Amino acid sequence: MPAELQWGGRFSGSPDAALLAFGSSLEEDLLLGSFDVAGSRAHVKALLGGGIIDAARAKALDDALQTVAAEVADGRFAAYARSSGAEDGHGAIDARVRELAPGSGADLHTGRSRNDQVATALTLYVRDRAERARDLCVAIARDALARAEDALQRDILLPATTHMQPAQPVLLAFWLSAVAENFTRAARRAGRVAADARESSPLGSGACSGSTLPLDRQAAATFLEFAAPSRNALDAIGDRDLALDLLHAVARATLAASRVSGELVVWATPAFSFVRLGDEASTGSSLMPQKRNPDPFEFIRGTAALIDGELLGALSSLGGLPLSYHKDLQATKAATIRGTERGLAALAAFRLAVGYVEWNAAAMTARAGDGYTVATDIADALVARGVPARTAHSLVGATVSAAERAGRPLAQSDLDELAKAAQLDSPLAAPLDALTSVRAKQTTGSTSPGAVAEAIAQLRQVLDQQFGKVAS
Repeated sequence: MPAELQWGGRFSGSPDAALLAFGSSLEEDLLLGSFDVAGSRAHVKALLGGGIIDAARAKALDDALQTVAAEVADGRFAAYARSSGAEDGHGAIDARVRELAPGSGADLHTGRSRNDQVATALTLYVRDRAERARDLCVAIARDALARAEDALQRDILLPATTHMQPAQPVLLAFWLSAVAENFTRAARRAGRVAADARESSPLGSGACSGSTLPLDRQAAATFLEFAAPSRNALDAIGDRDLALDLLHAVARATLAASRVSGELVVWATPAFSFVRLGDEASTGSSLMPQKRNPDPFEFIRGTAALIDGELLGALSSLGGLPLSYHKDLQATKAATIRGTERGLAALAAFRLAVGYVEWNAAAMTARAGDGYTVATDIADALVARGVPARTAHSLVGATVSAAERAGRPLAQSDLDELAKAAQLDSPLAAPLDALTSVRAKQTTGSTSPGAVAEAIAQLRQVLDQQFGKVAS
């Protein structure tokens, strides 16, 4: 039996090398290295607190683990782990500690299973990455609000669309504020995951039923900044809810980035020309000299789809599993790590790329009224004069149809004809241009300049209260 394996006493032969390699989680575990080391340091606290090892042996173990932590941080440990013959990162850390502390290294795994070890390391990973996702989303939201304030001062307009067809004029600041709202929700989701990952420490649960050794689980939990040890060992070692919650939160945040990216890709086309991407966020064609391709935003869309697949895979890998630990959970871990790392990279790239977007204010504002986007305002004006909504809708629809056939915009003469058709006793007043339409909105949460300014101020307050006043 290979000496580098953490098990084998009851076996008379060695595992098939190909099958051992197939079941190895070493590469995924390397990303968990710092968290696994932290969990091992906490376990030393539990051993010391329970009187299982003395202070001298505890110090030797902790010193060795701090050396491993430094090697993880500077990349040396990855090379060691790959050459060690260990089947996973946990075994590689154990082997390295035994090298560094030959007199006490064999004590490290006392009273511990890889089951509670990986559950703890994964929970610490979830906490760290959820906080990163939260901070990225907060930063994106604040960036959007800063650009919204600038756009609001400039009265930049654009046509909002439904079904990708012209709908109603809105302020660009209104669109940017909507982006900020979306990422604020994403930040809250990630923040909840991070908070949940501080509640309960799996460490000390053992293989599935706890330990006959008097481990000081509270000391370990305190060291790792958990509120308390887990209440049920069987649940703790097989629970992957936090991993799924993290992957879901990252998937949702990346989805938000994907939707904005999709709109920016369309806006960057010559048919729209609403935005221009700086050279820093564009690529060219190997054949066509004129091309400016919005590659970062296309990559973000593609990445969002891949993360959805990882989330579905992680969910499916748990389907039908009994309680306790099963090797299937290794697939859950791998999917969580792959999806999370891709998602965080996509969010960072999104924030960077959006910073290189230049608004074509003239083109946006000029097109805001195209497609008869003020028609709803005219129907509302009729309703305000006592015309039933269905009647107003029909009258204005017919007027738009006539103007469209004539190839002209709506004009004051159309309002006069509508007043006659509705048998009004005085002229009809209604917005005929996009800016007047925007300024005419009266409801909270609307695209009127006042409502947008208030929404921006309120959202800034929410971000400051919930996530602190210093931008991430």
